[in-house]
Amino acid sequence: MNPKQVIETFWQTMEGNDFYAVAQLMHDEFILEWPQSGERIRGRENFAKLNTAYPAEGKWRFIVNSIVADGEVVVTDVSVTDGVKRDRVITFSTIRDEKIWKQIEFWPEPFEAPEWRAQWVERIK
Repeated sequence: MNPKQVIETFWQTMEGNDFYAVAQLMHDEFILEWPQSGERIRGRENFAKLNTAYPAEGKWRFIVNSIVADGEVVVTDVSVTDGVKRDRVITFSTIRDEKIWKQIEFWPEPFEAPEWRAQWVERIK
């Protein structure tokens, strides 16, 4: 599989909510970083355990809004929901040996647009 196909398979597998199956797509030296919280998850086993234990209201759903691949790096923009909580994640994935070697994820918090700029923008949701 090429790097883009690896990440497409990753998100398809995430949809099943079987995070141990997802972990099989990861390199032996897998690392996931969350810069906003200052956390690093090292190893596919920790990835699977953390995601399995993550509190959710229902089954996680993932919609890939955009995917861009350049060599071994693939960037995705994905909408994530458990039926109650809704987030959008930007993930930078680096592929080695047809496995996900490293990911850096940004989980930005949504915020209300300030009124002062309303005359120049369109509201989207």
